[in-house]
Formats: sequence, structure tokens, C-alpha cells
Amino acid sequence: MQEEFSVQNVKCGGCVANIENGLKTANGVTSVNVTIDGGLVEVEGEDLNRADLSAKLTELGYPEK
Repeated sequence: MQEEFSVQNVKCGGCVANIENGLKTANGVTSVNVTIDGGLVEVEGEDLNRADLSAKLTELGYPEK
């Protein structure tokens, strides 16, 4: 299963690391891929909860656009 998010405030490698490390702790997440240009976050895993992932992104400082 895969979820994609278009998020704000992704500006550098540190942002990418924050998102990856923050989301990898969420239930069911097996991988996270972040693209700085465009702020695209792709999350793969089993039984992903989109609302929980979106809330976690907002908590980390990267709300959806």
C-alpha cells in the first residue's frame, strides 16, 4: 500500500531527514521517500492510516498543501 502527500516547508536535506525519521515510527510504515522539489512525500507500508500520517506530518512542521 502507498500513500502520497504534497507538503509545505520542505527546503533541505534536514527537512527530508526529519520527515523520514518521523514517519518511520508510524504504524505499518516500511519506507518513506521525500522529494524536495514539490514537497512530495511517498509512504509505503501495510494498513497505513492516511489521517494519522497527515497529522504526523503536520506535527513535524510539514502540513499538506
